Order: sequence, then C-alpha cells, then structure tokens
Amino acid sequence: MFKQTYLASAIFVALTSHALYAAEDELPEAQQTATAEQQATSAEDIEVIQVVGIRSSLNKSVNLKRQNVQVVDAIVAEDVGKFPDNNVVEALQRVTGVQVTDRASGEVNTVSIRGLTDVTTTVNGRQIFTAAGRQVAIADVPAALLGSVEVFKTRSSSQVGSGIAGQIDIRTHRPFDFEGSKVSMAAKGVYSDQPDKIDPAFSALASNRWDTSLGEVGALLNVSYIRTNYNDQSVAPGASLPYSAEDGHQISDAYWTRGLAHGMDTTYGATTTDGTGVPYLLMRDAVFQNSNSGERTRPALNLSLQWAPTDTSEYLFEAFYNGYRNDSANSMLFSNVDSNANWDQVVANGIELYDGTNVVKSRTSYNVGGFSSADHSHNSTDSYVFALGGKWELGDVSLKSEVVYQTSTYKSNFLAMRGISANAGRFYGVDIDYNASSGGVPAWSYLDDPSTAIDESDITQAALWQTAELYDSGTKDEGDSVAWTLDGDYYLDWGIFTKMKFGVRYEDRGAKHNLYDAGSLAKNIAYTDLDPDMFTTVSGFYEGRGDVPTEWILPDGNYLYSHRSEIEALYEANPAALAMYQNYDISEKSYDAYIQSDFETQLFGKTLDGQIGLRYEHAKAEMNFGERKKYSAAEGGDYYIDPSSGDNSSSKLMPNLMLRYWLTDDVVARLAYSETIRRPAFGDFSTAVGYTEDLTDLGFGQASSGNPNLKPTTSKNYDFSLEYYFGSGSSVYGTYFRRDIDGFVFSSSRMISREVDGEVKNYILSQPANTSNGKLTGYEVGSIYFPENLPSYLDGLGAQLSATFLDSEQDIPEFDANSGEQIGSTTRELFGVSKSSYSAVLIYDKDVFSTRLSYTWRDKFLNSYDAKSFAMPRGIYRKPEQSLDFQMSYNVSDDLVVTFDATNILDDIYQEYYEDSTLFNRTNNIYTRTFSLGMRYSF
Repeated sequence: MFKQTYLASAIFVALTSHALYAAEDELPEAQQTATAEQQATSAEDIEVIQVVGIRSSLNKSVNLKRQNVQVVDAIVAEDVGKFPDNNVVEALQRVTGVQVTDRASGEVNTVSIRGLTDVTTTVNGRQIFTAAGRQVAIADVPAALLGSVEVFKTRSSSQVGSGIAGQIDIRTHRPFDFEGSKVSMAAKGVYSDQPDKIDPAFSALASNRWDTSLGEVGALLNVSYIRTNYNDQSVAPGASLPYSAEDGHQISDAYWTRGLAHGMDTTYGATTTDGTGVPYLLMRDAVFQNSNSGERTRPALNLSLQWAPTDTSEYLFEAFYNGYRNDSANSMLFSNVDSNANWDQVVANGIELYDGTNVVKSRTSYNVGGFSSADHSHNSTDSYVFALGGKWELGDVSLKSEVVYQTSTYKSNFLAMRGISANAGRFYGVDIDYNASSGGVPAWSYLDDPSTAIDESDITQAALWQTAELYDSGTKDEGDSVAWTLDGDYYLDWGIFTKMKFGVRYEDRGAKHNLYDAGSLAKNIAYTDLDPDMFTTVSGFYEGRGDVPTEWILPDGNYLYSHRSEIEALYEANPAALAMYQNYDISEKSYDAYIQSDFETQLFGKTLDGQIGLRYEHAKAEMNFGERKKYSAAEGGDYYIDPSSGDNSSSKLMPNLMLRYWLTDDVVARLAYSETIRRPAFGDFSTAVGYTEDLTDLGFGQASSGNPNLKPTTSKNYDFSLEYYFGSGSSVYGTYFRRDIDGFVFSSSRMISREVDGEVKNYILSQPANTSNGKLTGYEVGSIYFPENLPSYLDGLGAQLSATFLDSEQDIPEFDANSGEQIGSTTRELFGVSKSSYSAVLIYDKDVFSTRLSYTWRDKFLNSYDAKSFAMPRGIYRKPEQSLDFQMSYNVSDDLVVTFDATNILDDIYQEYYEDSTLFNRTNNIYTRTFSLGMRYSF
C-alpha cells in the first residue's frame, strides 16, 4: 500500500502539471522533497498501474486534496472537453459539501458550499464578476472550457478574503499543459423533453508549443457554444390570511399583524387575540400557475499565450469571454379566490378544513377577480477578462505579477400584458382545493354561470377576455475593473520556517445600474377587437400531473416583444418613461496586502507543517445615486430617484493558521482557523426608492430601497479534518467545521405613503441592514474507493460517496410595521442550509468504456422569507430535493469517443411550503429532463 500510494502521487504529478502549477506555491518543502523522492524511485520498485477515464480523473482530484495544505476538494477533467456536464454548477454537485439548487431553465443554477451561497469564484486565480455584481454568474461558465475546478473550504492569506462559504477556482487550459500540439473537438445534440427540442452543444480546442530562438512559445484557443430550449411549469396557492368565520370577509389589519414569522393560531375555533375575539378561518388569497418557455445560448472563448524566454522567466497573456443570451415567454393564469360573495352558497357548497384546524383546504369562491398575464424577457450578458503577467525566478526569490482588466455588461428588457374578464374584470366562480393530493399540488377550475349563454368555464374563448395593464421595464448593468497583483516567494531557512509568501493587490472597480420603468398603463380592449395573431392558447399544461386548467387564451409574449412599438403605441406609452436613467454609479478602490509563511517541524517523530499568515483588506466606495429628479406614476414611472452622493469604507485584518500533521504516510490531520468577509452588493447601497402598486387588493403596495451605510458581513472559521489515503487513488475523509458569522444583511420594513394623482397611497418599504448574526456547524464525510484484485469483468468498478450534516441558526429581526424600529428577533436556521445532504456516484471504468450514475439528495431547507405585506407564516421552505444523472462514454478509437448523458432523470416535482408542509403548501414546479448524444475527437 505504501508504494502504491507514492506511485499514485508520482503518476498524478506527471499527468496534472497544470493543476499542480496552480497549487505549487501551497506545497510545503517536505512535500516537495517527498515528490522528488517519488520521482527518483528506482525502476525495480515501480509497479505499473494503468488508470484512465473517470478513475484517472478521480485520482487527480484525490491527490490535489492530499497535497494541499488547505481543506480543498477538486474535480479534474478526464481529457480536454470531457466534463460531462454543461456548466460549472452541474459539475460541482458531486463534490463533498457542495449543494446545488434552483433548478430551472434546463439546469441547476446556484451552488452553495456547506449550505452557504456566498462563494467567491476565481478563474485561474483571478476574481471575476458579472456586470454590477460582486460575483460571477457561475452557471454561465461552460464546463467544456475547464481543466479543473478546486473548491477551497478554508482560506490562506494569499487568497482573496471574500466569500464566507469558500472559494471556487476554475482552471482553464494553457498551451504549456501539453507536451506538444493538441486538437480536440466535441459536439452533441441535447434533447429536452418538455419543449420537445434538440439543441447543439459544441466545443473545440487547438493548442501548440514551439522551441524558437526567442525561447519556448505556446498558443491555445478554446471555444464553446451551447444552446438550450426549456419549459418550466409551476402551480401554486397564494399566501394565508385571516377571514371571518361568520361572513368570509378579510379581517381588518386592526385585529392582526401582517407578516408574522410563524403565522397565526391554527387551532379550530381560534379568535383574534387583541380583545375583540373575532373567530377566523385561515384561507389562501389566490391560486395561480405559470408556463415559462425560452431559449438560452452561451458562447464562450479562452485564449492563452505563453512565452518562456529562459528557464527562470515566463510571460502569459490570457483573454476570457463568456456570453449569455436568454429569451423567455411566460404565461400566467391567476385568480383571487378570497371573495366573500354569495357566502351562504359557499357554506352550502361546503368549506373543508384540515382536521382539528381553522385552515381551509377547499371551498368555492364566487364573483372572483383574476387575470392572465403574458410577458417576454430578453436578457444578455457579455463579460471579458484580459490578463498580462509574468513570473521570474531570482535565486531564493520568485516573483509573479499580473495586470487584469475586466468589463461586463448585463441588459434586460421586460414587457408584459394582462388580460381580465370582459365582465368588468370578474369571473362567475372558481372551485378550489388548495392541496388536492395532500402532496402539495392544488386543484382549481373556473365555473360556468348558468344564467348566461356563454360557458365561462372554457377560458380558451377570446370573447371572455379583454386587455388590462401593460408593464414595460428594463435595466442595463455595467461593471469594469483594473487590478494589479504582485506576489513573491522567498525560500528561507529560519528554524521551522521554510518559505515566506507576500503580496499586494490593488483594484479600481466600477459598477453602474441604469433602468427604465414605465409603470403600469391600463387599456381595456376586447380580445375579439384585436389582431388574432396577438394571442395564443396554452395547451397540455402541467402534463396532467395536477387537476388544474390545462388550456387558456392570453397574449403571446413573443408577439408582444416583436411588435413592441405597436403595443406601446396602443397603450399610449410615454416615450420619456422608456429612456434609461441612472440608479447608481459606484467607484470602489480596494487595497490588499498579505504575508504568510510555510513551516515544517517534527512532532513525536512525525511531520507537522502548515501556514501562518495575515491579510489586510481595505475598500472605499465613492457613490452617486440618480441623475433625474423624482417622478411619479402619473408621469409614467414607479421610481423616485433623488440625486445624492456619499461614500462607504471598511477595513479588515484577517489572520489565518493552517496545520497539517502526518500521523502516518497515509493518514493526515488538518486544523485550520481563518477569517473571511463579504462586502455588500453594490445595489444594496442605492438610495433610490422603487414602488410597485397594489396588484392583489391588499390595500397597499411594495417599496424597496438600499442603505448606503451597510457594512461587510464577517466570519470566523474553524476546520478540523482527518484523511486516510489507501490503495490506488482511494481515500476516506471526515471534516468538522464551524462558522461564526456577524452582520448578515436582512431587510427591515415599515409603512410609508406617497401621493399619486392626488391620491395618498400606502406602501411597505423594505431596506437592508446588518441586523442578523448566525452560526453554522457541521461535519462532512466522504470516500472514493476502487476495490483492488477484483475479477477482470469487475475491475474498474468504484464508488464516490459523501455526506454533509449541518446545524445552523440565525437571528432574524422583527420590525414595527409603522416605525420600522426593530422590536425583537426570531431564531431560525440559516437560509439555504439543509441539515443533511448525500451524494453517491457508482462508477464502472474500463479501457474503452466508462459509465457514471450520480445520485444527490438534500434535506428540506429554509429558502427565504416571503413579503411582510401579506405572508404568514413568512418562512418559505423547500422540500427535500433529489437528482439522478447518468453519463457514459465509449472509445471507438484512441482519438474518437462517443458519449451519452442524461440529467434530471427522476423528473420530480420540486416543491415549497410555508413552515407546515401539510397546511401551507406553496409552489410545485416541474422542470425539463435532458438526454444528449455526442462525440469527441482529439489528437
């Protein structure tokens, strides 16, 4: 076992030079010496082990984990372009402690490390971002461009301090990674079942290196293009509110408090507790459903040029581009079902309660309001990163420096039109079961009025409908940055200290947010008096998985967008309201400096090594808000933009200590302490106030604004891990960790008023503040195991298993509804944190044939808080989520590989609920499954 373990490391060094190049500065001197000894092992001692495909990839990731001082996991491509996943998020779901969620539009979109979503993403060590955000939209990075991805769960002082959850470093290919020329092309067709379409995914890489009179020169170009059609469908009941048990009218706010964290008493016969003793029923205010279909494309490009004029110097130029285009059309059907009309008839029809509660499960509602809504969204992103740098070996000192320029732009346009009943906006009636299957999926249908000739239950009839409001809005976000870094290594012999690392970083970052919002413009025109091509009929909705309307007529979102000028003219839109206006323009200068040292000593005859360091980060933002004086909805908009300016600055000193103790040659323990930081999003600084009018007869609208005085969120992090490496590329490991987090940003809320067209309207205003603290503790265990000495037909069988167990809490503040003053707090689990999650990957890897069946599962978790204006309980939970994916490849020849992949095989309904999954079900979503067939050719 001892020789095999060392041999696996030697093979790893030979096969993953580019990955080790990235991490070489993290290797303590003892491990560098050990590596040299491995390479010098005599020929007689070498046992030849042939590892290929998935097994080779996992061997590389195991050794990356083993050789790094920090707690780190990695995924490494088996070959150029051989990540089976479409984007980085999907590729990460098999990493221990990493959870993915927010499946939509044919893919998962959000990654969390140990339950926390505040992840810093770097590409080749460089911090990148999307538009005016601080983070990159990581799903926009195609997996085809990746060489490896490293997930750092601890942090050294030489790394940026941002990202409380951790850091994900994406490594792309470089020409010096290959011995000579390399060409690879991959293409596949991806079938998505709900839109019933086949889309292309293509990538290509060309690389070469040459010995010239000027030194060694290398050039690499890697391109990728992915198109995805999707169709997501959702059914949901609305929020729960109290209604009089005697006549069905909504109980006045004077007798209860909106936005109660845990809601009102659900006991049968419960009455209001303010002394009035009004008996109430808890009933949903609405039911609705959405069908969102669209097409998304992601082009990407990576260019890398390397030049090594001497053995002690090297220069690099890299350009990285990733783009995003998305056009989606959403079709909604919405009904307000809280009417108390014909209450005697409602009672006669029967009101069903959940046993022993005052919570309504089913009822009939008459004279109801409601609407259909068609919208089109166009979104695009273009992000560029250019880097020029070099590294130099100067005796005992090595230096590395880079200048990095980034620019990123995000644009969005949104156009929506509502349709309402031609009968003064009211429908005869709706029959509702808020939880028809007791599994969360509601049932509802429109009723026919027996006194009329037309059948009101058939909502595909154009004669039943007329147009209502038009909504027109858009944004343009811009971000740019110039950063300079200088890093140095000084090899020394000061007792136990073996190498000092030092560096500085300067960045000048800009972020702009521009918008237009034409507000809501109303026009009532019968569908039958308009161009029939303007309308479409949804059909086959929800695939028969719920007793809900499967067909309804409404405007076609794509038609609205392609005939936008005509629609705006129809509604007499104010052209001035359609011009872009600045919301904020922020310039932030940041200065970082660090010093750290590697050390090594002997303790009880075993090697103890590690790092100790200190990092200082300072940032100051100069902020300008607005370039236009306030305007009201009467002028065609829903924003007040009061020109103002200010600044926001913060500093943080962050120590770190990493200890690694080699208990045996194959067993290592690690202990780490580090501190990390998360600076507020630029948009959270804004003083602009945005207003959304009352859309569901609540009696008030919504308002939101930022807070220019926000401070960073900080975290103190503790990690202890124990790892055992055995066999060829096999390991088992466990880690205990804790995060003490201070200053979570959470929104306060209070009631405000403004005058619109001579009428005073009320709004609940939400503003962010550093009002919440939290703690996260947990442990993770995992193993990669390829049994040895199996029969030939089973040789290559292996498994990758992991589990993460978390316990968390945070103080969620509660505010007075009118003053906005904090009046208390509620202790709940952290948002997005599941108590447990599991991943199991079954692998069968032969010389020419490889398969991988991947299953992931995560427990329920608190996803977010719903709006204080109506929701109670407020906490939105997600039910347990699971995913099953399959990948297979067959080597037709040494150069040609055929692949087959399938995602979201289980085709589950993804569900949410308010605190009690039986009483207060919420959204029920179904998403696309994908099946792809492709081929890859390389030489």
